[in-house]
Amino acid sequence: MKLTIIGCTGSFPGPGSPASCYLVSAFDGERQWKILLDLGSGALGVLQRYTDIKDLDAIFISHLHPDHCMDLCGMHVAIRWDPAGWGRDRMLVHGPAATADRMATAYGLPLEEGMHPDFDFQNWKAHEPVKIGPFSITPYPVLHPIEESYALRVEATEPMADGTMRTSVLTYSGDTDSCPGLIEAAQGADMFLCEAAFQEGRDDSIKGVHLTGRRAGQAATEAGVERLLLTHVPVWTDINTVVKEAKEVYSGGIAVAVSGVTYGVWSGSQLGTPKALPTAPVSIVRSAPTREWQGIDPSKK
Repeated sequence: MKLTIIGCTGSFPGPGSPASCYLVSAFDGERQWKILLDLGSGALGVLQRYTDIKDLDAIFISHLHPDHCMDLCGMHVAIRWDPAGWGRDRMLVHGPAATADRMATAYGLPLEEGMHPDFDFQNWKAHEPVKIGPFSITPYPVLHPIEESYALRVEATEPMADGTMRTSVLTYSGDTDSCPGLIEAAQGADMFLCEAAFQEGRDDSIKGVHLTGRRAGQAATEAGVERLLLTHVPVWTDINTVVKEAKEVYSGGIAVAVSGVTYGVWSGSQLGTPKALPTAPVSIVRSAPTREWQGIDPSKK
């Protein structure tokens, strides 16, 4: 199983990354299967650097805050209005019960039809695994101020070169404060992709919303995970601070999610680096006459 970080900035897109979105792939012996964990603000554009969206098998939404789901609206446009046609079944979307109506409302569509012609919406049932290809995805309710919020335990069973089968485990925290469901979801995971939006001392008065680096590290220790990958760090939270907090309470491997980096979930190895922005030729059909600005240049004052 491979994990590619598409978006990892917390709460809204940052200058170096979209909001939450993670591309996960695994091989079933015949083909590569690809799923998304969340599709937050700004993620759809960066996603296309790493996969054709028609190759996606399903999208799994942890909760319905915009930084985790809003680019479903863009995906709806891509499916509905491609001049060449979508050419495949509706996109499978698992999420909270309100997902279909929330997306229709966001796009200004009538609720009756909404985006149902484009998405096969399915609702999470706590602790009940969803199986697709080599994947099994199990939602665990966690602590966050919205109707439904889940940590997702992703297990993938894949054939090895020697003919044996291996199951690797990725746990994605979604958004949460410390809670039993997070520990249950992360138990023994090979990789724990865990949010760390808050800082100790700065955000202590805010309960039930986000983890600090320290609380993420404590969860990793309690769950006995192999390695911790900190994510969902907002632009106003210092990465070095949350890493320092986590290291004080967790002795395993620690890294910080960076948009475009790919990891082997079982090995922990970095398998890929961010791709450069695609370039396009610039052409001028008709030149306009140049004009000299007569105003004051504030940079020279």
